[in-house]
Amino acid sequence: MPRTARIKSVSGYYHIVARGIARQVLFEEDADYLFFLKILKKYKEEEKFKLLAFCLMENHFHLLVQIDSGMDRVMNKISTTYAKYYNTKYERIGYLFQDRYKSKAIESGSYLLSAMRYIHNNPVKAGLCSVDQYRWSSWKYYDGVTGMVDADIVLNMLGGKSGFMEYSMYTGHDQDDGYFEFKDPSRLTDSRAQEKIRELLHMESGTKIQELDRVKRNKALRILKDGGLSIRQIERLTGITRGIVMKA
Repeated sequence: MPRTARIKSVSGYYHIVARGIARQVLFEEDADYLFFLKILKKYKEEEKFKLLAFCLMENHFHLLVQIDSGMDRVMNKISTTYAKYYNTKYERIGYLFQDRYKSKAIESGSYLLSAMRYIHNNPVKAGLCSVDQYRWSSWKYYDGVTGMVDADIVLNMLGGKSGFMEYSMYTGHDQDDGYFEFKDPSRLTDSRAQEKIRELLHMESGTKIQELDRVKRNKALRILKDGGLSIRQIERLTGITRGIVMKA
């Protein structure tokens, strides 16, 4: 079946989201977030597009950009460079990103502001922290830090920093709620994950897996991954390093 053609923005503004394939974690540690931001800055300068906002979450990322042409080329550069880095670092093979990034054309000032607020609020909606405490978003560039983000576009629309802060206080629904929703209803709490370990492996504790030989250990880890436990949960609850869990 042919892909649906993207809707081209007359204004050149887009809200872009890309996520890891099958909920694959994209950022395992601080160094991964920093590398992604490094290549984002590099390709922004090379391709000369404007970056108004970003937010890097564990298994997906959001960008708010103004780009007149070549969006597919830009996204291909970013995803290919990052996937090569990630797969080499974690001794992984195969696709890292879900088939195709999603994008929405933005044609009004109100929608542009709503998309910016939605992007910054991702950590809040995920229950991680307040917007000003999250390290991997563009919020700090609206709070006095200068650098790679073209914050003046939004700040001028809102009358400066105070207007931005007032606008960002809103906690209701934005226009992109639902369309770019990446909540995972199947994600288990740690307490439920511990129950799953007992149900699936008939072990009183995940740390018991450490006592198995390599073949049995890897089989047990695969059972837990297939059972819905995240790699980070398995690492926490079994004491087995993330690299071993990922390769199993």
